[in-house]
Amino acid sequence: MRGKLVVLDGIDGSGKSTQFELLRERLGAEERRFRYVRFPRYSENSSLFVREYLSGALGGDADDVSPYIASAFYAHDRVCAFDGGLRQYIEDGGLLLCDRYTTSNAILQGAKLEGSARFEFADWLFDYEYRRLGLPEPDRVILLNMPARLAVGLIAARAERTDIHERAGFLARAEKCGLEMAKRYGWRVIDCADGDAVRSREEIADGIYRAIFGASGQ
Repeated sequence: MRGKLVVLDGIDGSGKSTQFELLRERLGAEERRFRYVRFPRYSENSSLFVREYLSGALGGDADDVSPYIASAFYAHDRVCAFDGGLRQYIEDGGLLLCDRYTTSNAILQGAKLEGSARFEFADWLFDYEYRRLGLPEPDRVILLNMPARLAVGLIAARAERTDIHERAGFLARAEKCGLEMAKRYGWRVIDCADGDAVRSREEIADGIYRAIFGASGQ
């Protein structure tokens, strides 16, 4: 019996890493069988072109690189991961949690486009990865909706070097694109802020857990 692929996604600064760790801790405490992976896998050779792209080596602005070309960089890393054992794990009935997936390309690369071109790209992307490359389609996509105006401050607070996707103007476009994609493709949206106040990480975590397992936790 095939298992389940659950994706946690959102713009940079939306708290994905924190929520991913909280979810892992909770599932571990409940002794649930699961595996997890973060995309892109920066420590793997398969992410070389992703790293070059994000560093600005292929263009100092995200818009300098076609969304179709950039998406191929990320897809290569995912194919290598699934051919390395993740595909078999799902086919054997396992629960796989992904921090980012093909859906991130829909959000971040789609943000480079406007109007109908945005959805034409997303339709191409999902066909390319799920059907032509044979990557598994997610059973559930959970979008952490963090307003870009708040995400900018959260990113700055990390005091880390930023990449070309973490600039304020691009984040705002990605925020809008993510909500459009969620509406079109039926993703579950978890609001991470109430006005200008970021919701507690525990409240957000409970929303994510219920989105995956339902109110009963089954």
